[in-house]
Amino acid sequence: MASPAEAPVRVFLLDDHEVVRRGLHDLLDAEPGIEVVGEASTADQALARGPALRPDVAVLDVRLPEGDGITVCRELRSHMPRLACLMLTSFDDEEALLDAIMAGAAGYVLKQIKGSDLVTAVRTVATGQSMLDPATTARLMHSLRHPDAAKPSQDTRLAALSERELSVLELVGDVLTNRQIAKQLYLSEKTVKNRISRLLGKLGVERRVQAAVIAAQVHEHDEDGHHH
Repeated sequence: MASPAEAPVRVFLLDDHEVVRRGLHDLLDAEPGIEVVGEASTADQALARGPALRPDVAVLDVRLPEGDGITVCRELRSHMPRLACLMLTSFDDEEALLDAIMAGAAGYVLKQIKGSDLVTAVRTVATGQSMLDPATTARLMHSLRHPDAAKPSQDTRLAALSERELSVLELVGDVLTNRQIAKQLYLSEKTVKNRISRLLGKLGVERRVQAAVIAAQVHEHDEDGHHH
């Protein structure tokens, strides 16, 4: 896993409340292997300072008085594609969660999270894993599949996918792991993995959760007598 001489995880903080920022700073800096390299109280500050500090993880408040953490996530990641963004929010906000997923955020934590859980979240996303917990994601998928308002269709992107890839996408939409998908489709796990990355490329997204969101939106069209 980690080599002893591993460089610390570099964290950047964005929150408009000084007390919250200070708390996060102290909490994370006290952890071995984690170093807070900078902080900002506004979106503009974060975009001005963030890239030069080359953080591995950015903890971004979703709601700011001016601007929002999700836009910051999208912007920072356009300069630093490897940056893992952890969205921080004070309430369970589905709208923001969906936007965060589509902006390529690696995770989403509520401010009332325990300190130790936040530390775990930072460590997890630093390794390139997603922290979008399955329960939240599943609930979100459900609300997407039964939206009150019709969502604009993603058909143009999906037209590029083969039948085979659509069947993989369906299963990704059910938040299955590669192994489960492989089993259902009688394929090797490696094949599924390759197919998913090709599929994400065609959809123009890089995380499977984003693909799952698109899959959920497809479901509505499927139910109009489209063959499964």
